[in-house]
Amino acid sequence: MGAAEPDLYRDTWVRYLGYANEVGEAFRPLVPVPLVWASYGVATAYVTADAIDKGRRAATAHAQDPAQVTRVGVAVVDTFIWQGLASVAIPGVTINRLCAASLALMGTLTRWPLSLRRWATTALGLATIPLIITPIDRSVDFLMDSSLRKLYQAPGEPPAPH
Repeated sequence: MGAAEPDLYRDTWVRYLGYANEVGEAFRPLVPVPLVWASYGVATAYVTADAIDKGRRAATAHAQDPAQVTRVGVAVVDTFIWQGLASVAIPGVTINRLCAASLALMGTLTRWPLSLRRWATTALGLATIPLIITPIDRSVDFLMDSSLRKLYQAPGEPPAPH
């Protein structure tokens, strides 16, 4: 058997599209709000495409056993919820609140001009993205393993890797 085909949505540069909204949140102090919302559109498109891909893979894997059709729905729902939480909602809120707090704190604690505070806030937000990815991913794994996945996981089957 050959090596497994890389997952386009997890193992290639495409994965970074899931972080578009964090970048948008980091740039919120510098760009018009519609650009920030557009970054959420990119991240949501990534999440949706990954969920469709996992559904397609599950359909292919279970094509010979129609009784397993629910596995396709589970693959889509699990991927969409996991990605929605781990790639969009939680990191987006985290970067948004970090940047808002840092901008407010710099306004209180420094005499820097507003333009410098905004750039410093953006730099802090961008620098934080790599630091939050793994803890958020692991937390979402734990959350889903402890809740939703108990509802649809076959006995003895490990949760799908993300």
